[in-house]
Parts: sequence; C-alpha cells; structure tokens
Amino acid sequence: MPFPKRLIVALVLATATAAFAAPTSTAQQAAGSAQCANRETPPPPVDTSEQPAPGQKAPTALEVPEKPIGGDRLGECGLILPPNSAQPPSGITAASWMLADIDSGAVLAAYDPHGRQRPASIMKVLLAMVVAKELRGDLVVTASAEDTQQECTCVGLKDGGQYTVRQLLHGLLLTSGNDVAHTLARQLGGVPNALRKMNAMAKELGALDTRAVTPSGLDGPGTSTSAYDVGLIFRGAMKYDEFAQAIKLPQSTFPGRNGGTIPLLNDNRMLQNYEGALGGKTGFTDDSQHTFVGAAERNGRRLVVVLLRGQQTPTRIDNQAGKLLDYGFAMGPGGVGKLVDGAPQPKQNVVPTQSSNEASDVVATDPDTGRPAPTAFGTVGLPITAAAGIALLAALLLVLRNKRAKAARARRQAAQQAAQGV
Repeated sequence: MPFPKRLIVALVLATATAAFAAPTSTAQQAAGSAQCANRETPPPPVDTSEQPAPGQKAPTALEVPEKPIGGDRLGECGLILPPNSAQPPSGITAASWMLADIDSGAVLAAYDPHGRQRPASIMKVLLAMVVAKELRGDLVVTASAEDTQQECTCVGLKDGGQYTVRQLLHGLLLTSGNDVAHTLARQLGGVPNALRKMNAMAKELGALDTRAVTPSGLDGPGTSTSAYDVGLIFRGAMKYDEFAQAIKLPQSTFPGRNGGTIPLLNDNRMLQNYEGALGGKTGFTDDSQHTFVGAAERNGRRLVVVLLRGQQTPTRIDNQAGKLLDYGFAMGPGGVGKLVDGAPQPKQNVVPTQSSNEASDVVATDPDTGRPAPTAFGTVGLPITAAAGIALLAALLLVLRNKRAKAARARRQAAQQAAQGV
C-alpha cells in the first residue's frame, strides 16, 4: 500500500518542530545563571570556613529548578513588585529580601528571592522545626563533652547536665546556642542524621535552594539558602506550637552550670521595638553577613520578612525588617508569587499494559531527583534523533517518488507497445 505523501510531510514537520521548538533545561539554567549572579551558588567566601576537609570534595551546587518555585516572577533577580505599587523604603542593605503573607502565602514584594545566599543562624529555624516535629518538649536530654566544645555563641551547657527539649529550644532560638544545636542534633540521631532530616524537611516544603551543612547554620562546604526558602521554612515552623511559643519569648530561664538558673534574653530586638512582633531569628558569619527572619501581626494579618546578606549600618537589620513590614502592611492582598504548600510532585512511573490506553501519555520520572528520567529523547538525544528521523523520512519519500516514476514509465511503454500491435 503506497505511503501517503501528505502524511510523510506532516511527520517531517512534526519531528522538526519537536527538535527545535523547546530549549533544554540545561540551556535554560545556563541562561538564568548568566542573568543572575547568585542563581546557583552564594558569593565566594571571604574566609576558609567552606574549604572541604582533607581528602573530600566540595558538594556540587544544588540544581536550579526549571521553573521558579512560587511563580515565574520570583525567578527575577532584581526588584519584584506588583503593578502600580509604591517603591519599597530606602536604606534596605540586604542583597536578597522577601515579604510574604503567612496565612495566604502571597509573596507581596521581593528582591532576588531565589538568589542563593548563606543562612548563618537562621538555619536554626529549620533545626527547630524538625525538633518540634520529632521530639516531645518534656523529653530530658543529657549534654556531652562534645556539645560543650562547639564554636560559640553558646548557652553554656554542662557536660552531663540534663535539660528538657523545651529548654534547649529556648537556648537555640533566643540566644542562638551552637552548643544547644549540637545537643539537639545528637538527639535526632547524630549530626549526619539530623542534617539528612533537615534537608529532607526543606525538600518536602519546596525549599529547593536550601542545603543545611551544619545544624547551627555555621558556614561549611555547600551551604545554601534563599530569601524565598527562609520565608517558606519560617511559615512551616510557625505551624508547630512549640516553635511559635518559643520564638516570641522576650526571655526565659535556663539551668546554670553551677546550679540555679540563668536568664536567656532574646537577641531579636524587633520583639521590643516593633508593635505586633511575633518573633524571629538573627544570624551572622563573616561569609553570610547579617541575616534576619521575623514576623508580625497587624489587624489580623500576619506577614513574614526575610533579609539575607545585609549590613547593620546605617540602620540595624531588625529596623530594616520593620520598615519592610510597614511597607508590606500598607500593600494590598495581591502579590508577585506564592509560598507553596509543598514541593512540586512529579508524575509517577507507570508501566504500560494492554489495558492502559493512556500509558503513552505518562512521563516516567527519576525517583531520586523527581525529574523526567533520561530517554532516547533526552537533552542531547532529541536533536540527534530528530535529525536522523528527518533524514530517514526524506529518503523514504525519495524512494517512493522513484517507484512511482518507474511505474509511470512502464505504463507508458505498455501503452505504446499496445498501440503498435506488438
């Protein structure tokens, strides 16, 4: 049966369109990286804190999602505002910042929200969220000598001292104790296991710019987060009452090393200086510079603000946060994106069967990465396969054309012979 010429042409056109219409994810990521300096990694470190240990390699950069989490506009690396909005307040020194509504999830305004930065101690919010999820507040934990030897700031744990998880959370969130962070990580199964849990929690939330490499937020090889992710994590942590109650305490008491109790004062000055403050967390390292996350409520509306890689001059970072919150409360309910309610879920692998007519429409995914599994039509294979298909179809068209020409010549010769009486 002759192969219809029109169908061949249609197949050629379809194959060519598939080959050249859609750019690969690698090309998209390269384009995004060229436009935004911190699309893949934080700025270069200024000290040796991120040098890998002898015999180890630095982790590769986290993969950049093909589509920005929370909406396309959040992939921009400059100032992102709704149409016809007033300009944000002056004096904001952060390299990345974001304002969002905790309850609706609307991102009201941002500056390079997915730009990758270092978290410093606001990473403790993620640790506290895992602790609040897995450990009872009244559980008693015994501190070890290793806990007391962490790089400080420290609460002042005593080797062999006993503390409830609730007391340790207060030491973690109010005075940013790195010794406490280590103790809680041990209680979660050890530091490596605690980091796995923290990173799994970040991935579950959709915080795909975030990699915890220390439970305290101290810098290390591969550390990463973003203003968007910090807001997402803080919003998730506020759903745990143990966290929400601790983060807003102006002060608490803690067992002293030599008996009795000592006061823990919250180092988040916004609690005292901003009406409606719900709590927050500060951070600083030489590489991260000043970081801050905090929330406030006004007229029943709760907002979260995040600032990364900021400076304390000419205005303290908590005062900069307050100015952004004022700006956010004056804005309408719309926004430029959304804090997602969980990581994007890939389609599941489906094995085609004779009874499944739709199996060919399902995209197989890699269970480890959640991305489309490699196929013959992958990033490199698609153009090559398409080109080969075009060549094959063109050759088939040529063969059919030659056969039709030979058949026509044979018919003419037969007609001539019949007319001549041969």
